[in-house]
Amino acid sequence: MAGPVTGADLAGVLAGARLLPVLTVPSTATAGPLADALAAGGARCAEVTFRTPGAERVLKTMAAHGGLAVGAGTVLTPEQAERAVAAGARFVVSPGFDEDVVARCRELGVPVVPGIATATELMRALKAGLDTVKLFPAESLGGLRALRALAAPFPGVRFVPTGGIDASRMAGYLAEPAVLAVGGSWMAPVAHLDKGDYAEIRRLTADAVERSTT
Repeated sequence: MAGPVTGADLAGVLAGARLLPVLTVPSTATAGPLADALAAGGARCAEVTFRTPGAERVLKTMAAHGGLAVGAGTVLTPEQAERAVAAGARFVVSPGFDEDVVARCRELGVPVVPGIATATELMRALKAGLDTVKLFPAESLGGLRALRALAAPFPGVRFVPTGGIDASRMAGYLAEPAVLAVGGSWMAPVAHLDKGDYAEIRRLTADAVERSTT
């Protein structure tokens, strides 16, 4: 079995990006234009959630564009992790902590970011050899106060907070030393995808990228 896949591995995949667009894409026809819009807005990575029937094809199309490091989100089973990696996912994100998903990702050699909401779940992730976790759902759990409370006893852990975060809250999270990147869906909402409003997606992405680097 391969060794632990760490936050350093994920940071390498993200190539210094601190912003992770989280995408629920309703139609595979939007995958290519969406990838172009995100890349044009300055995004370097994206997470395609496995919530729609065509998510695997969307991920494959976006990964083939080459302008983004594309990962798979809402991965619930080892089999989904296998399909995601086969489609080109360079990292895997789960809403919760599952030992089997983590183990399969380790065998596949891809960074995995399990979701945690409590100190107990975080300790399980650490025991599994991980040092980067997704704080989810971040805002519902208490936002920055919750993140700081969890980070304090675990100084070596990096967090990717996701859930309820928008452009107005992003900077506060990014100011925290324990935060590796922030995930959010506000850059490519389903309403804009349904309308094919890629210009607005590009604008929202560019605005978020600028905010994340200042």
